[in-house]
Amino acid sequence: MAWSVAKHLTPRARQIAAAAQELIDAEGVDQLSMRALADRVGIRAPSIYKHFESKEALEAAVISAVFEEQAIQWEAVVENSEQPLPALAAAYRDYARRHPHLYRLLTERPLNRAALAEDVEARAVRSLVRAVAGDRDLARAFWAFAHGMTILELNSRFPADADIDAAWRSGIEALTAATRVAP
Repeated sequence: MAWSVAKHLTPRARQIAAAAQELIDAEGVDQLSMRALADRVGIRAPSIYKHFESKEALEAAVISAVFEEQAIQWEAVVENSEQPLPALAAAYRDYARRHPHLYRLLTERPLNRAALAEDVEARAVRSLVRAVAGDRDLARAFWAFAHGMTILELNSRFPADADIDAAWRSGIEALTAATRVAP
């Protein structure tokens, strides 16, 4: 779990948030209960509230950590690739496939930006904006495409005979072409 975003957390709060991230990753956000989390870290459930004012605050800490982890990964992907947009798409898809429950935590509910660690969302987005030559609208179009493809894939919504890899390639090629002609 990434922790520069959680500098303000005590070591015990970091342990609780890390355990929450592991629990969500393994079982899904609906399985995150204070009792299950307390059992994982060896404390009583009410003690969690000494470190996090609410379950939502705990989830915000997890979301912040995941955004930071993604930002670190995506910065490296963009920095080390001659074709940053396809590389970023592959990293995005790979993360969601390996961590579907965390992916859903980040994308399926309203995002309480005020509860997140300062600038963590902006840092996660920065690599994408860089990959599309600074065009924020194109960055949003990429994210909409990648998220749509990802959630449809995670939810098994494509027909059995669909070539999902080909659909990804087609979409990314179109977005990459748009990047080359962007003003």
